Amino acid sequence: MFNRRQILGTALAASSLAVTRSGWAAGWQAKYPELVMGIIPAENASGVADRYAPFVEYLSKTLGTKVTLRIANDYAAVIEGQRNGSIHLASYGPASYARAIVTGVKTEPFCTSVNGDGTIGYYSVFYVRADSPYKTIEDLKGKNLGLVDPNSTSGNNVPRFLLNKLKIVPDSYFAHVTYTGSHENAIIALQQKTVDVAANAWNSDDDSNLTRMANKGLAKKDDFRIIMKSDLIPKDPYCYLSDMPADAKADIWKAFQEVPTKDKAAFDKLSDGKDREFKQVDAKYYEGVIELIKFIDSLRKQKS
Repeated sequence: MFNRRQILGTALAASSLAVTRSGWAAGWQAKYPELVMGIIPAENASGVADRYAPFVEYLSKTLGTKVTLRIANDYAAVIEGQRNGSIHLASYGPASYARAIVTGVKTEPFCTSVNGDGTIGYYSVFYVRADSPYKTIEDLKGKNLGLVDPNSTSGNNVPRFLLNKLKIVPDSYFAHVTYTGSHENAIIALQQKTVDVAANAWNSDDDSNLTRMANKGLAKKDDFRIIMKSDLIPKDPYCYLSDMPADAKADIWKAFQEVPTKDKAAFDKLSDGKDREFKQVDAKYYEGVIELIKFIDSLRKQKS
């Protein structure tokens, strides 16, 4: 026989269990009834929304709290969103993450994606139009250069580093240096002949921003040629705010780790099926990129 107190206790325990299973647990979720995930604008906003919607839905169900996608207008908006605490999770480029760190944002990288061939990283490339006469950077003196965003790794910081190695100061070597705002826009500017050479990200011959655009009918891959490619760059980090509870961080990483098997369709959508899994990383993995950002800053100081 159960007395009234035992029955009440059992009912409360059952209620608590039901709440936990339905995602309303009075743990870290009580403090974070909503998690905002900020994404840098690698492509147009509708493309980012379409790519991330299934993954955000998966995260909401798995974490037991609402996850809201925020597509930033530029890279700096993600940095500032994490600085003021309005963005809890962020998908950065390596350089924008490094910029966040050197300007005091309290954020931590926890994972990145693994390419289909098992490598972890990507490249910065300079594209020209395939029908142009340009074969090298040296052929483009006095022409127009298209970059992506001041905080883009492959679209600005690595290109400036590569040009510096050639003793080229972009703003005096080229007639005009233009920030296009996104990787897609840089290719469109080249396509429309607004610029003569454009920096961009590239993983492999069948995995790049250009191939994604080609798949969407926005560009033709054969219309462009690569004339210069960087060394391998550490791949984009996913970061959470440093002051989030340890159990929240553990749950978030677990959700990322398990998505390739628990919701393969959502995972594949992120990379058009090109990536293999998420791999855990920490701040040490990006130390070289932070040094790169400091170097780029020193170049700007020399110019001023």
